[in-house]
Amino acid sequence: MIKENFRIVFMGTPEFAVTILNDILDNKFNVVGVITAPDKPAGRGQKLSQSDVKKYAFEKELNILQPTNLKDPVFIQELHDLKADLFVVVAFRMLPEIVWAMPPKGTINLHASILPNYRGAAPINWAVMNGEIKTGVTTFFIEKEIDTGKIIDRAYVDIDENETVGELHDRLMMLGAKVASETIEKIRVGDVKGIPQLDLMEGELKSAPKIFKPTCQIDWSKPVEEVHNFCRGLSPYPTAWTMFTNDLKQEVKSFKIFKTEKTDINVDSSSKLKATKEGILIPCKDFYLLVTELQPEGKRRMNFKDLLAGNPIDDFRI
Repeated sequence: MIKENFRIVFMGTPEFAVTILNDILDNKFNVVGVITAPDKPAGRGQKLSQSDVKKYAFEKELNILQPTNLKDPVFIQELHDLKADLFVVVAFRMLPEIVWAMPPKGTINLHASILPNYRGAAPINWAVMNGEIKTGVTTFFIEKEIDTGKIIDRAYVDIDENETVGELHDRLMMLGAKVASETIEKIRVGDVKGIPQLDLMEGELKSAPKIFKPTCQIDWSKPVEEVHNFCRGLSPYPTAWTMFTNDLKQEVKSFKIFKTEKTDINVDSSSKLKATKEGILIPCKDFYLLVTELQPEGKRRMNFKDLLAGNPIDDFRI
């Protein structure tokens, strides 16, 4: 039975948000509108590309709105006419107060970290890059300052020492779906009391700012553990990268690094890469890093064995 008397507007754009929206519908909540990003040109042909949320919402025959300006009076009126009790936001844009303050039950957000830590655009990446052993998801009420509202629910997961951000993303996506639906039900029946984030602070806050390509370059002068965490925290996207020099050919090539493992093999005085049966060894400050998946400039992503089949990697140095 659909919970007709409790009306929800969902806001989101990427695949992560689709999984949460799907679970909301599976739990028979009444989604009266879906707000997502406008279609935009993509690829060589610059054909208009739809967001993952729009594609899903279209399949489910949901009411879709794609405003370019969230303060546009026409959009605000359309949103108001939906008479929603609650707005649910997952991986969407920052909302103006005229939007998030509209529904009587408030506007909630699902964030992929244990708030108040890792506020910002890239919480999953930064948790892995910083070597955290736990993270999770948080639902909270949206207020004026981004990611600072009262917390409703939090759920934790462990992070494996070799887990990439892509693998963790998928696990948090499934956990987030469960937690979001539980939070919505609590709000629907009136069983919610938000907790101020300041009451949950422990030590210095860690942030999760947006990541840009120049900051994804690997610094091989750091300890192997830091380099390993950096690489897996950017894999598969936006991807850690580096430049290797081939002195014999007098050329410098860029490589993207996807899969790594720490080793306890001490580095020698050479800065050269070494080929082994297990992978490619690259010297860090203390030990070698073992690389098992990478992508040479102008080539596809590949296993190290495919790369070594036609390339004497030992000729390269960092």
